[in-house]
Amino acid sequence: MNIFKLMPFLILLTACTEDQQNQLSRKAVEYLDGNYKITYANGSTSKSWIIKNGKVTSNPKGYYFFWDNQKHYIQTPIENTFIEEIE
Repeated sequence: MNIFKLMPFLILLTACTEDQQNQLSRKAVEYLDGNYKITYANGSTSKSWIIKNGKVTSNPKGYYFFWDNQKHYIQTPIENTFIEEIE
């Protein structure tokens, strides 16, 4: 029964381009509080943050932004940033 409720969303999702799917994925992250590991990697530079009960937001200019556990505001470019949900 639940699969029938998801069917229109799945059909819509398969009709989207890869870029549109990525945008939808980023929007989903914006609205969900949770625990995340955020990694910025560019060449030899790599930095990771653990966010507990927080949220990661994006903006149209191509950046993720969030507050780390020490209350520092962090902004990273989307193309070099990886977000993993952790427990």
